[in-house]
Amino acid sequence: MLTAADNELLTRTGADTAMGGLFRRFWVPVLLSQELPEPDCPPVRVKVLGEELVAFRDTQGRVGLLDQRCPHRGANLFFGRNEQGGLRCVFHGWKFNVDGRCLDMPNVEPGPNRDRLCARMQVAAYPVREWGDFVWAYMGPREQMPELPMMEFGLLPPAHRFVSKKFQDCNWAQVCEGALDTAHFSFLHMTVDDAQKEAQATRQRMVKGYESQSMSDDRLRWLRDDGAPRYSVLSHEAGLALGGARKADDGALYWRIAQFLMPSHCYAPGTARGENYHGQTVVPIDDTSCWVYCYTWNPERPLADAERAKFRSGAVIHAEVDRNWVPVRNRGNDYMIDRVEQKHRSFTGVTGISEQDACIQDSQGRIADRTRERLVASDVGVVRFRQLMLQSVRQLADANTLPAGTDPHAYFVRSGSCVAPSGMPLEQVMAERFGDPAGRVTRPESEKRTATN
Repeated sequence: MLTAADNELLTRTGADTAMGGLFRRFWVPVLLSQELPEPDCPPVRVKVLGEELVAFRDTQGRVGLLDQRCPHRGANLFFGRNEQGGLRCVFHGWKFNVDGRCLDMPNVEPGPNRDRLCARMQVAAYPVREWGDFVWAYMGPREQMPELPMMEFGLLPPAHRFVSKKFQDCNWAQVCEGALDTAHFSFLHMTVDDAQKEAQATRQRMVKGYESQSMSDDRLRWLRDDGAPRYSVLSHEAGLALGGARKADDGALYWRIAQFLMPSHCYAPGTARGENYHGQTVVPIDDTSCWVYCYTWNPERPLADAERAKFRSGAVIHAEVDRNWVPVRNRGNDYMIDRVEQKHRSFTGVTGISEQDACIQDSQGRIADRTRERLVASDVGVVRFRQLMLQSVRQLADANTLPAGTDPHAYFVRSGSCVAPSGMPLEQVMAERFGDPAGRVTRPESEKRTATN
């Protein structure tokens, strides 16, 4: 559990908060690139970390992210005209480029005075980069702007990845905690005993989008039969590696290893060697809602059309969403819970892995009250996440430095699963599975190792 003060410190991300200051030291995704599909397309509203902004793609294809208020009389630039290299306010015609510089003031008489006013006029603008099919923004001090995090999905050709996003109706921190709490798979995402007898159709819905190894009969059985995995957590330059070990056959252990990368990137733990990897980045809209940016990638091959179709319709970490990226099953309709399904086939009665996660995370409250918790041994990953975030906030405030996440190349890591001999520590399991004790990508996956698929 946390004190009320620490819960406030963890969850509040506005411009005048300590956690908001921490988030602003990192690049975060703020849009899918496809939301600005072509030059001079309509601008898009963006709310991130409590700030209301507007994004647009100019005539040259560059993306700008500006304060939504025109500095003249406060009109909203979302209603502006995106034309000829800038966004023009429709109230009196002031026009701004992607850097926020004023290009035109047509309601001021031409001459030296207008030139001087135009040169001085600026609307707040944040640096942006397009990378990995996302638009990323940096909202912190310009003189301390880091490089983009070198996450593997963004380093691959577009054919090797699929990206999406979904709205979530709760605070950012409980979404991250849910992603890092891999013990819940034994319950939240599982079928029930009746379904084991009918099995095939229910199982197919449950594992939609996953590949055969990570959701094999043996691995599902190990997940179902051992709901109390033994956790080990390792710190590294970008964050944490979190391993949960369950009993497998013949005295071995089935390890599922997640990654948490500062400030809010979470890699899923189930991938077997050669399969698709899955990750998500949680970006606060405000203190009671967030966007979850989702990405699936395969470093060894392009994703097939059939895989992409499954992800678009809702599979693994990707939700089935409407045209506004709001999940079809959401808080407002009780996630379309089916009590008959819950009684006979599904532990939750909610369709979709992503939707099951959102249902239970949202149910904790729009901001979870961590003062009322009673934690157990399998919550150690959640505890270590909180410790890292609170330590980072305090270190930034006290020394203007960060304990993790300062090296962009440290983000080139993987998560995944394997079977290993009992007694092998997580560091060795990681070295055998990934070629590195932190999961860094340093050696070909095809190398033979002790930890098997």
